[in-house]
Order: sequence, then C-alpha cells, then structure tokens
Amino acid sequence: MESTPQKLGLILKYFSDFTEVQIAQFAALEALYTEWNAKINVVSRKDIDSIYLHHVLHSLSVAALVEFKPGCQIIDIGCGGGFPGIPLAIFFPNTEFHLVDSIAKKLKVVEAVCEGAGIKNITTQHTRAEEIKNRKFDFAISRAVAPLKDLWTWANPLLRP
Repeated sequence: MESTPQKLGLILKYFSDFTEVQIAQFAALEALYTEWNAKINVVSRKDIDSIYLHHVLHSLSVAALVEFKPGCQIIDIGCGGGFPGIPLAIFFPNTEFHLVDSIAKKLKVVEAVCEGAGIKNITTQHTRAEEIKNRKFDFAISRAVAPLKDLWTWANPLLRP
C-alpha cells in the first residue's frame, strides 16, 4: 500500500508551487477522511484508499482550467463530504468557499476536516441551494450532484452577472 507522501505525489505530478502549509493540508486529508468515513459514510468505503486519485485530484481538475482570484466567492452546491470544495480551498487559500448541502451530517464532516487540516477559507450552510436568498457568488462548483440542466437552474440565481 502506498504511503501518504507517495499518494501526494499524484497531486504534485500535475500541480506544483504549493506552500508547506498547503502540502500539510493535503497530507492531512487522508487520515481525517478515513477517521470520519468510519463514522459517517461520505466516501465509498471501497474507494477511501484512492482518495487522492479519485477525489482530491479529480476536484483539482477545476484548477487546471480556472484561476480563482483572491477574494473571489465560490459556492459548492451539494458538497457532500467536501468535494470539490475542500481541495480547491486548499489550492486557492485566498478565495472564499461556501459549501452547501441539505444533509447536516455531511457538513459536520466538512467542518471537522477543515478544522483538522487548518483550512480557514470555508464556510458551510445546511440548506438547499435554491433556498439561498440575498447572497451572490462569482462561481458555482459541484460534483456529481444533478444533471447540468438542474444544476444551472439552482446556480444561476446565485451568480453575479
């Protein structure tokens, strides 16, 4: 079985220029998710050993296409256990991420992972995206939540022009 540093090599193969803090935050994810996944199933139990390849790196694919500017506000709709929001918040530490899910126990995991990894640029909200009023974001992200047509219906009212 690969060690955490070897698994982190998957990320470093495609992305570089991380600070020591960011590398430590990415390294902390495996243990935190393994611990919490034993209590609350947020990642498939058969997939937890591939968290860096199937979840972290997959989430970071957004960063290969978009450069979120400092101060930018992002909403992660249906964040589940924190993907793609948590890896992207580590990647873009000066960008604000708001993770939303209708299932409170998933947000408990997100909050615990953020606390354990020292991630400071994430807020959470227990609600459905379509219930959010009087708040606008620069971008909406999501991963495996709904068909694109539905996602657009929920995200569009939340986006700045």
